[in-house]
Amino acid sequence: MSKVSARTATWVKWAAVPAALLVSGVAVSQASYSAFSATSESATNSWKSGTVAISSSADKTTGTATFSAENMKPGATGAKCITVTSTGTLASAVKLYATAPASTKDLSTWITLDITEGTGSNSACNDFKVLTPAATAYSGTLAAFGAASTSYATGWGSWTPTGTASETRTYKITYTLKSDAPNSTQGGSASMGFTWEAQNS
Repeated sequence: MSKVSARTATWVKWAAVPAALLVSGVAVSQASYSAFSATSESATNSWKSGTVAISSSADKTTGTATFSAENMKPGATGAKCITVTSTGTLASAVKLYATAPASTKDLSTWITLDITEGTGSNSACNDFKVLTPAATAYSGTLAAFGAASTSYATGWGSWTPTGTASETRTYKITYTLKSDAPNSTQGGSASMGFTWEAQNS
């Protein structure tokens, strides 16, 4: 019997290593192909944002001003009702503020403004009913309203639509030229826009 040399024995020993790895790899490969699997996939998910939307019976797109009083004299007064509708899908808070206030001869400081929240659909306020408890949005001069309430953050009002259905709120706006308005206000003018803004809560 021939004797195996030390060099040949070493070669055989190292040759056996890749052979063993090859056999091991085949075993792993066969194992990966023999696994069963199953999946469960959900239906397509989606995300949509809600809406905040309001409109009023005095929207400027109609071109009709809430008030257009002329030839006023001390003690003159008038009132209009504006209905605001919320059709958004999110809960929100609605505030009223002034836009573009202007005045000559200091007239706006002698005109008082009272804004009350309630219900009703008639612009002449024939069917207006004050909320219970009463909710006065503002009471003061036209000048003070124009100076203090210029944005949503400084606006007036307590209406908080739920966003679950269309909702309305009526605002009765009453103006009065003070009975002690001085002669210096003769021929004066005052103007201002009313803006209702809703922001989701």
